[in-house]
Amino acid sequence: MAINVPGPAEPHIAIVGAGIVGVILALGLARQKISVRVYEQAAGFREIGAGIAFSACARRCMELVDPGISEALRRCGAVSVSDEDQEDDYLRWIDGYNQHRADDPTYQRPLAQIGGAGFRGCRRDQFLEELAKDVAPGGIEFGKRLETVEQKEDGKVCLVFADGTSADADAVIGCDGVKSRVRRSLFGADNEASYAQYTHKVAYRGLVPLDRAIEVLGEWKAHNFHHHVGPGAHLTHYPVANHTALNVVVFLSDPEPWPDHSNMVAEGTRDEVAAALGGWHPTVLGLVKLLPEKLVTWGLFDLGEFPAPKYNDGRVCIAGDAAHASSPHHGAGACLGVEDALCLSVLLGQVRAAATAPGESLGTALAAAFETFDSMRRPRTQWLVNSSRRVCDLYHQSEWADQRRWTKAETCFEEIRDRSYKIWHFDADDMVQQSVAEYKKRLLGKRNGFGRDVNEKHGYRL
Repeated sequence: MAINVPGPAEPHIAIVGAGIVGVILALGLARQKISVRVYEQAAGFREIGAGIAFSACARRCMELVDPGISEALRRCGAVSVSDEDQEDDYLRWIDGYNQHRADDPTYQRPLAQIGGAGFRGCRRDQFLEELAKDVAPGGIEFGKRLETVEQKEDGKVCLVFADGTSADADAVIGCDGVKSRVRRSLFGADNEASYAQYTHKVAYRGLVPLDRAIEVLGEWKAHNFHHHVGPGAHLTHYPVANHTALNVVVFLSDPEPWPDHSNMVAEGTRDEVAAALGGWHPTVLGLVKLLPEKLVTWGLFDLGEFPAPKYNDGRVCIAGDAAHASSPHHGAGACLGVEDALCLSVLLGQVRAAATAPGESLGTALAAAFETFDSMRRPRTQWLVNSSRRVCDLYHQSEWADQRRWTKAETCFEEIRDRSYKIWHFDADDMVQQSVAEYKKRLLGKRNGFGRDVNEKHGYRL
């Protein structure tokens, strides 16, 4: 990523947050020779070494943003999370609670397999390390904790940092995650939409050596993505790091309030996970025994209770988890963040072209771009937040523990299939075309002195 110096009418963009979405967006803007700088509050890259999986749609978005991003994903050891030789190579759900065959204690009843082709799993930290190699020196400033965002009368946006420094930009994009300071600046400290809420679900994550996992799961199951579902919990696993490790995540329902909303993590142990899963299938319990003794309890927060009323205000915009933090039960939060990055990079490319035209206002062009982003992305991404909650409730049904009600419990998978396909089968190329067309309409409307308020729901069922 080169550091581009803007011309007199060209935009300089500030991105807050150097996570995966922020860095991908920065690479996309730099590829279009748009001046961009990223500000990150941490002292350096800090993604944890947990796994993450990207759908075929998300990887298509990466390719459209910058083919080098796809190459970074390959370099970090991303592997297919299922057997690509199978017709249905996506996700499998199996009974993680009941033992169905006395003659084979390792047997787990298959419940559903929903396919589409294309998930790739990797370690978050390794992917970000590879992305960072394409960022030019000086493209990211670390140690910059944002305090406020101020839109000034001269058309600039001022970022004020906790260290007493400030920086001006023509526009600011908040990619600063679930605790977004940019979102708080947009809506105010007293607005519920500024804060994520506890979903009463917790997660425990860990990486297990694949050879150890094979001893418990068997060869085939260890090399393929599985959800183990049961009453009040589910466990997900898939291979990462060139099939040398298994990413394991245990999700538990939690009726209690989260003790401290300013800190979304707490100390946890393998023993408390095992206790919560007492009575579950021995294969699940055997896999839990392979987790590290000390774990982190991740409180799962989202923006479902008080969703953002808009993703933009003038020259300020929010994207990724800053805009639509979701629980991870669809495994799609980062995927939709990558979709956001593609949409914004395309729109800001249009801004750069429009702003250099005679008589065009940079501020007008930027406002039209962010309004377009809001109309194109908010319905889909806010649907995901609600849908993720819904599918977790289906995974955790109490009916899994009642043999008389197994049939009722299993009827959920048609709904899960519909919701999953809505995520996986998204047409990124069509989004690009629609975004450009909508941007041009909005920009023309602003030139003619009237706005355009379009925010269709695109068929999303909440």
